[in-house]
Amino acid sequence: MNKTEAAYGFYLSDLQNKGEIREFKFEAVKLILGNRCSYTPDFMVVRPDGTLEFHEVKGFWRDAARVKIKTAADKFPFVFIAAKQTKTGWEIETIQEGEN
Repeated sequence: MNKTEAAYGFYLSDLQNKGEIREFKFEAVKLILGNRCSYTPDFMVVRPDGTLEFHEVKGFWRDAARVKIKTAADKFPFVFIAAKQTKTGWEIETIQEGEN
């Protein structure tokens, strides 16, 4: 885990302690996007209602990372979250099916 991912792990721990999420795991799932192309989200997050989310954490976003998370959102019926660390906390963006 890099420093940004570790900081997000602390953020998720705080959400878990507040009851806003049920649990989270680091790099727990590998999603197959195509032939010789996979995506391992940084965090798998389970909401209190059982909704499964995959969170990708970045200090800054490269085009290839955006393509992978958008492809995953198009292919799989889960919620995908892009989290970017800022000076004051986290900028959270939901990536939805069909976004270009």
